[in-house]
Amino acid sequence: MMDRTDRHFRFLLRQLTRETLLYTEMVTTGALLHGDRDRHLGFDPAERPLVLQLGGDDPRELTACARLAADWGYDEVNLNVGCPSDRVQRGSFGVCLMARPERVSEAVAAMRDAVSLPVSVKHRIGFDDLDRYEDLARFVDIVAAAGCDRFSVHARKAWLTGLNPKENRTVPPLRHAEVYRLKRDFPELLIEINGGITDLEAVAGHLRHVDGVMIGRAAYDQPFLLATADRELFGAETPIPSRREAATAYLRYAERQIAAGASLHHLTRHLLQLFAGRPGARAWRRHLSEEAHRPGAGLEVIAAALARVPAEVLDERLTRPTEAPEPQPATTA
Repeated sequence: MMDRTDRHFRFLLRQLTRETLLYTEMVTTGALLHGDRDRHLGFDPAERPLVLQLGGDDPRELTACARLAADWGYDEVNLNVGCPSDRVQRGSFGVCLMARPERVSEAVAAMRDAVSLPVSVKHRIGFDDLDRYEDLARFVDIVAAAGCDRFSVHARKAWLTGLNPKENRTVPPLRHAEVYRLKRDFPELLIEINGGITDLEAVAGHLRHVDGVMIGRAAYDQPFLLATADRELFGAETPIPSRREAATAYLRYAERQIAAGASLHHLTRHLLQLFAGRPGARAWRRHLSEEAHRPGAGLEVIAAALARVPAEVLDERLTRPTEAPEPQPATTA
């Protein structure tokens, strides 16, 4: 998710779940090949397993970026064929590529030939008038022939005219049944579902029909919902972390990042929803929001914010909120 799943937020999530597969923001091939590679590719080893998500349509450029992913230590490469923003429309990639499955297939084949990493594709069920199930199945069939390892399917179509990216995440109706049908029709493929999934109970329900589930903005608006994912979904016996433990680990991480030149505000903005739905959440958010951007502000801002949260909330290992969390402002995906 653009402006959300950066390296700092991924590090925070990794304090809550060790097993969940994490994705980078979508990075365009041009940004990687001609921009600041450390900014776009750098990550803490603790973030793994980690997928580099790419945006682009040129098989040669995508292949060069896949090689970068392998060189930098990523675990998978994902081609985004689902983003409907104006930017990707101008570049004729993102969801526009669903109309060009042969091009996607060519790109997947080129990347698979170049690296040993798995290559997956994230896409919608369709866009504009190209939204019949038969169109979706044809897209998957052609791309699968190139050896795509996994299909992550957002169960909404996209409208390229009339809706902005935020509206495209909520206005088109969810059609989960079509993703289930895709798994039935292509049982040999790994099919992952995405769209409107906000808790682990829903995840467990979808897993009766598909191979995997992707959670997007719900994980940002309420990150602690993933604290029991390792036990409930992966069968791991690792201890369930508390919010205090996650915040303390992040505080140590923030110290290293600030020493390397990161700004306090960029680090603390990902912490705002750590206590979503719990007593003290409002005071926590207010203090971080008001103090982190001030000149000279340091790690004492996080410590002072923690002092505003009741000790029993800091140390609890439950994930169910007692009040509805306040969603963060949406950003362009």
